[in-house]
Amino acid sequence: MSKTVLITGASSGIGCEFAKIHAEAKDNLILVARSIDKLDELKNELEEKHNISVFTIGKDLSYPVAAKEVYDELKEKGYSVDYLINNAGFGDFGLFAESDWNKQEKMINLNIIALAHLTRLFLPDMICRRSGKILNVASTASFQPGPSMSVYFATKAFVLSFSEAVNEEVREHGITVTALCPGSTKTGFHSVAAMEGRKPPERENVPSSREVAEFGYRAMMKGKAVAIHGFKNSILANSVRFGPRSLVVKLARKMQEKKY
Repeated sequence: MSKTVLITGASSGIGCEFAKIHAEAKDNLILVARSIDKLDELKNELEEKHNISVFTIGKDLSYPVAAKEVYDELKEKGYSVDYLINNAGFGDFGLFAESDWNKQEKMINLNIIALAHLTRLFLPDMICRRSGKILNVASTASFQPGPSMSVYFATKAFVLSFSEAVNEEVREHGITVTALCPGSTKTGFHSVAAMEGRKPPERENVPSSREVAEFGYRAMMKGKAVAIHGFKNSILANSVRFGPRSLVVKLARKMQEKKY
């Protein structure tokens, strides 16, 4: 039986691939992103190819009222969300003391506030139905501090901790919450992070958005609490627990400086 899936940040990257995967599974879609034009292009493609229903909402979720507006619009139109995929998010590179505060605030609002608010809004409906799945896109950045990307790493640490805690709270109701933790992925992340004058090195072994989305889809469907993409990423993410935090943060800074 087909489900209705709400995906944020669905206009490109991992979010777009999630939309395609669920369309292939004959699920109906609700797609949210800032670019309504890109969403409508994707809507036309998926409806024609897979004979499903796709509803699009152009919304900048970094605004505090945006999540509630999305929820209210869907309620008014009679939509019921079976799966929620909180994928929208972005990062920024540079020293915190030199950063643009407006951008940092928007990052916090999108990566943390919108994700938590959408979860809070849709979760009670899932509990009433005693079914539902939520996937929150975290990162391997969730597992340690990240000098030169301090706010981004901190937001992803929130996503991981929040997801694990809520998953424990709701599993007795037949609901699962999955934290997907990808490492470096071929997406538009670097351009959004505005790494002026810095180009990340070309790496052939960086997975595609499709690979990460397929991995996340399987993890969500199995109800896994934490899904770290890639064997090496899994080893690195878990190894930080065994070292002194003072050493972990220094190593994290060196790794970031090598990337950019």
